[in-house]
Amino acid sequence: MAKTLKVTLVKSTIGAVPKNKATVEAMGLTKLHKTVELPDNAATRGMIRKVNHLVKVEEAE
Repeated sequence: MAKTLKVTLVKSTIGAVPKNKATVEAMGLTKLHKTVELPDNAATRGMIRKVNHLVKVEEAE
């Protein structure tokens, strides 16, 4: 079974850099406190690193 990460949007993207808004939307996060499960790979880790001030990350079980 592939590893996944639970990513939750904890801070609003209002006033954020447009590139960060696009990254958050590409991750599937549309509303505050929404959680999505994403695969744990290099692409996802890079996206999380770009918006780490807006999201909370946990390892999914």
